[in-house]
Amino acid sequence: MNAIQNFFVKLFAKDHKSPSISLSFFKYIGPGLLVTVGFIDPGNWASNFAAGSKYGYELLWVVTLSTAMLILLQHNVAHLGIVTGDCLAEAATKYISRKVSVPILVSGLLACVSTALAELLGGAIALNMLFHIPVKIASVIMFVAVAAMLFSNSYKKIEKVIIGFVSIIGLSFLYELFLVPIHWGEAAKGWVVPSFPQNSALIIMSVLGAVVMPHNLFLHSEIIQSRQFNLQDESVLEEQLKYEFKDTLFSMIVGWAINSAMILLAAATFFQKHIDVEELSQAHELMTPLIGPASAVVFAIALLFAGFSSSITAGMTGGIVLAGIFEEPYSIKDRHTKIGVLSTLILAVIAILFIQDPFQGLLISQMLLSIQLPVTVFLQLYLTSSQKVMGKYKNSKLLNVLLWGTGILVSLLNIYLLIDTLM
Repeated sequence: MNAIQNFFVKLFAKDHKSPSISLSFFKYIGPGLLVTVGFIDPGNWASNFAAGSKYGYELLWVVTLSTAMLILLQHNVAHLGIVTGDCLAEAATKYISRKVSVPILVSGLLACVSTALAELLGGAIALNMLFHIPVKIASVIMFVAVAAMLFSNSYKKIEKVIIGFVSIIGLSFLYELFLVPIHWGEAAKGWVVPSFPQNSALIIMSVLGAVVMPHNLFLHSEIIQSRQFNLQDESVLEEQLKYEFKDTLFSMIVGWAINSAMILLAAATFFQKHIDVEELSQAHELMTPLIGPASAVVFAIALLFAGFSSSITAGMTGGIVLAGIFEEPYSIKDRHTKIGVLSTLILAVIAILFIQDPFQGLLISQMLLSIQLPVTVFLQLYLTSSQKVMGKYKNSKLLNVLLWGTGILVSLLNIYLLIDTLM
């Protein structure tokens, strides 16, 4: 027992002689979990259920690899926020010519609209599953609920709400896993041993490419810098850099576990019955005869919370990006932030109202994100590699190799998926 206690003291404490400090880590949990909801949004659900239903446990390694890439990029952009006191959008405006930064940030704003479209649509599909509300009406209900949350709550309250939602999603899948027989030996192998089943390339790329999302890079850099650690002494800054990594690591592992649970559930139910799942509504309908009506209800509830929480972060990021164009921090009381939040959500709802096929809507949103993602990733890497921007905290040569390699890989995957979708 003493060995276990010492391990956690060393992991979380700044001063190993003071175990009570270990608890201070938990004060910093929050920013990473807001990013995590984008990692478990409805778009990821579709990819994960397709992977598990078609290939069983064989593609679990893709979740492990994608999580590692996500940790690298999110940790890097969080450092930008902590060191400079600016989010990614503000830093772009400050350090890059407006002729270049404004088009980049406008494309980022459109990416937020595209993301909000998928998230609101996912929540609307969940409302349709639970209450048989038409998807278009349900999307308007989602918009009203999300806007009310964003305009009536502060950062800290939203963080707490998101943590609660992520917990509900995680517990929902934990419940689902108790209902089905999981082959844990095969799962353990699947997590660490790469496998490329026949005709699996598209799904592998879908799972990898859906992980890093442009709005999450803007979001993380804003949330983490809102406390303005850069204005304090260097020891405080160093401490926050340490805690940020632990928050990011912890939160991404939570996302890894939930995404893995989706594949495990699909493998234990649909794969065993030789049923390929391509749409979320199909998975919901098939759960009742396979593992009981309660499982279908829990599935829909988890999807609703995933859609709602990720819609909140998508709307928030729209406000972050527009405010950043004017070199302002996010504040829901600020005019530019309000316009950014509302325009993101309203344009997303209008697009949903004109889309006949909800699944087609998800495809369109992913196409737009595929186009914009490389722009945001390489904007981030340019800024965090700069001595002028980051000072002594700029990326090391080794970190640059890892980051640029990850950025190129993620970008190529998204471009490939875009081309495949259009053909």
